[in-house]
Amino acid sequence: MRFNRTLWVVQGLMAALFLFAGGMKLVLPIEQMAGPVALPGFFLRFIGVAEVLGAVGLVLPGALRIHTELTSLAAAGLIVIMIGATALTAMTGSAAAALFPSVVGVCLASVGYIRRPSAIAA
Repeated sequence: MRFNRTLWVVQGLMAALFLFAGGMKLVLPIEQMAGPVALPGFFLRFIGVAEVLGAVGLVLPGALRIHTELTSLAAAGLIVIMIGATALTAMTGSAAAALFPSVVGVCLASVGYIRRPSAIAA
């Protein structure tokens, strides 16, 4: 019971993080999102949509108890985004800054692994 609550807290924090990050990528002008690595505007918008949908997928299936296997798929999709974020951050020269997206990726991997369909059925 306590473990389940802790997992829900982690899922909620990850969902809030990605809802905020994805929402900002959808709302801000492309010029304001320019970073050390130039990424095309449509790609940034695509990542924003993927982050918002991933945030919804982390929480909504479990909250509604409908197709709960989608939670692990949402976590897996967000892990792919975090792998890219870690690589881009590390390429810009700051290995310490790359620690944050890698920790987020590990948290997502934990959620995805624990919420996988075979673990739920057991």
